[in-house]
Amino acid sequence: MLLVDRKGRRNLVTLRAGRSYQSHSGVIAHEALIGLEEGSEVVALTRDAGRRNPARYLALRPSLEDVVLNMPRGAQVIYPKDLGSILLAADVYAGTRVLESGVGSGALSMTLLRAGAKVTGYELREDFAERAKANVAAFSPPEGPASYEVEIRDVYEGVEGCFDRIVLDLPEPWRVVPHAEASLSPGGILCSYLPSINQTAELRAVLARSGFGLAETFETLRRTWHIEGRSVRPDLRMVAHTGFITTARLLGPRASFRPEAAGDLDEPGET
Repeated sequence: MLLVDRKGRRNLVTLRAGRSYQSHSGVIAHEALIGLEEGSEVVALTRDAGRRNPARYLALRPSLEDVVLNMPRGAQVIYPKDLGSILLAADVYAGTRVLESGVGSGALSMTLLRAGAKVTGYELREDFAERAKANVAAFSPPEGPASYEVEIRDVYEGVEGCFDRIVLDLPEPWRVVPHAEASLSPGGILCSYLPSINQTAELRAVLARSGFGLAETFETLRRTWHIEGRSVRPDLRMVAHTGFITTARLLGPRASFRPEAAGDLDEPGET
């Protein structure tokens, strides 16, 4: 459950019978929230029963963005603005077989699963793997995620199975390129998320010598706006650079050239 106070501050609460949410503003029993209609208002109980302006909260089902930003984490999560970009750039849809390596705290896994993908994760650290599985389970329906498994494996040493997409959040993704060539289906997409442009340049150099084509690198900047009456301006703080996203498509063995990634589609010409 997401509790939002008068100042717009958001508090993520895992509801359990017999427990309560406590803050300096008061206490809300979890029983008062379980089964409550989404969008309802709840009042925190305080020792001062005659308080004129008791703390009030809006109770809402948390969005994926709320969960990603507030869930327990062992590793740094990918920021929501990048998660959306990865989902589109990698062209993930229901039934897509996705290999994700570097599952971290599970933010990307949640995003891929929400799109209906069948996700296999490779993770070196067992504590990260357990944290990711716990976070995914907490955000999944009671019957659990449709198709999600995490293996304690080093993707640099190889990939088992056939996948439609490979999504990487690790420091040396160029070491995975040969394995991706062998395990991706033709036309499949390799997508990598990296913090520095030097790492990205190394990946692009290896992709240029591989069976991949249409390589493209971009970043997503997010700027919110302050809108209050006639006061309309960009907010003073902006979430700018967080990471570089690189995608490339596996071409068929008979492709004799590697076209550059294009922006707008060309209009068909007349003959």
